[in-house]
Amino acid sequence: MPLPQEFLEELKSRSDLTEVASSYVSLKRQGRNLVGLCPFHNEKTPSFNIYPENGSFYCFGCGAGGDVITFVRKIENLDYMEAIRFLAQRAGMTVPEDAADNGLMKLRTRIYEINRETARYYHQMLLSPQGKKALDYLMGRALSVKTIRHFGLGYAPPGRFSLVDFLGKKGYKEDEIVSANLAFRGRSGHLIDRFYDRAMFPIIDLRGNIMAFGGRILGPGEPKYINSSDTPVYHKGRNLFALNFAKDSGQDNLILCEGYMDVIALHQAGFTNAIAGLGTALTPEQAKLISRYTGEVIASYDADSAGQKAASRSIPLLREAGLNVRILVVPNGKDPDEFIRSYGENGHARFQQLLDQCGNDVEYQLEKARRTVNVQTPDGKVAFLESAVKVLATLDNPIEQEVYAGKLSEETHVERTTLLSQIKRQRQKQQKSERKKEFRSFQQKRIGLKDSVNPEKQDKLRAAGAEEALLAYLIRYPEASLQIFQQLPPEKFSTSFNCRVYRVIMDRMKEGKSTDLTDLSSVFSPEEMGTLARILAKVADIPMSRKDAQDYVKVILEESQKQMLQKNSSEKDLLAYVEYLKEQKTRKQGD
Repeated sequence: MPLPQEFLEELKSRSDLTEVASSYVSLKRQGRNLVGLCPFHNEKTPSFNIYPENGSFYCFGCGAGGDVITFVRKIENLDYMEAIRFLAQRAGMTVPEDAADNGLMKLRTRIYEINRETARYYHQMLLSPQGKKALDYLMGRALSVKTIRHFGLGYAPPGRFSLVDFLGKKGYKEDEIVSANLAFRGRSGHLIDRFYDRAMFPIIDLRGNIMAFGGRILGPGEPKYINSSDTPVYHKGRNLFALNFAKDSGQDNLILCEGYMDVIALHQAGFTNAIAGLGTALTPEQAKLISRYTGEVIASYDADSAGQKAASRSIPLLREAGLNVRILVVPNGKDPDEFIRSYGENGHARFQQLLDQCGNDVEYQLEKARRTVNVQTPDGKVAFLESAVKVLATLDNPIEQEVYAGKLSEETHVERTTLLSQIKRQRQKQQKSERKKEFRSFQQKRIGLKDSVNPEKQDKLRAAGAEEALLAYLIRYPEASLQIFQQLPPEKFSTSFNCRVYRVIMDRMKEGKSTDLTDLSSVFSPEEMGTLARILAKVADIPMSRKDAQDYVKVILEESQKQMLQKNSSEKDLLAYVEYLKEQKTRKQGD
């Protein structure tokens, strides 16, 4: 059964969006609303808005929006019922026990159970005679049994049906196992294990749940690693390996590595603040997640070309997330794992020296630019300085620009004022380009042209515009809904999403239920809630009257009639309809 209305009303009253969002976003008042930097994408100009009057938020930069439940769902990566429990715990409330979880919640719960059983199975296999090859490999990488147990490492045996048979005996359904991405259906229709003959690394979320797995091949071959694909409980671009341990390390920074083995070796050596990505390039969401636990990141990527490219891609993302970035380059092309092992008992002390000596991201980028040219030649010096100017133009702090311009001046014998002038010019150019992109995105988001939730809108702008305005009016003034429902049947809507919203509002109003955003969040997805929040944000500061509502209804009916004629009528009928519209326009002007 659904959650009792009384419980939801109490939860809403105790879960003020502004208070909840303030835990994640620095907000400033702007008139009746509040603004801040969006927590869902990287930006320099605040486009995240909170509207206290209706308890909604909307970002004009990325299109995220909704109510307090939607905010928690997105920021904590939860489903609807998990977000309800999160807010209830925060408010000191208990979720009614007889409230039935939805299907997705049940599936997520089952996947977590399956992952836990799978991790136990893989770990048992590793410690069994069958797992000797994998255990020898891990211990050959100098991992202790204590470390292996701490990270729950395991072994997926070579049989292609071993895990499937194990989970089947535990009572898990085939569709659930496939949803957990632990198996796939072969041509015969039978399930086949996704991971086999690999060392296994459980991926654990911040609450201790096993979300997914990574598997490393034990000998030569490709791919070296196979990682779980996204599932209902796992999104690789939103999580980080070992952050569940590193967040409690007590250190002032986090060490960002490339791979699982680097992280595990660093933890074993005492650097328990090490984390890693999950088989993909660093994402803005991961950078934002890191910034919630530290103000500084030490990026420790491999010395090969792939590692250096990864470092270069990561720097702007980490900077934009507000993090101070330092770059650790391990000498002799080794990765942290190899470096620590090569020094045996002195591995910790040697790696600590590297940490203490590593420079910041600006010095790293300048050194990288310096290595690509011969600065002893005029052409090489010019090329180096052009690259250096582009690097320094990305710095927001004028003092940093001054300091590095001074160093470059001493090194290249080019006047500091000349360099600062070029940096200023380059920065203005970059900012102009960024403003153009932001403005274009803002405009498109504001009118909803890039709205994947309602793609029909782009071809039916007049109808969709009137529909959105009417929906906003109904949410703001539900007391006026009865008259509109009598005039406008849902089938007159031209876009299916707006029609569905209208039906939901109509049904709830007829049942005497509330129709604010929090009441709608159980019906619509976070993406759909974002579209509803945009609809409300668009008219947030615009007064709306009953006459306006009647005008919206009229446009919707006209557009519906027009579409019907286009489908069913002759050219003569269409011309007659055009004349009718002209008459209506003339009459309106006369009034």
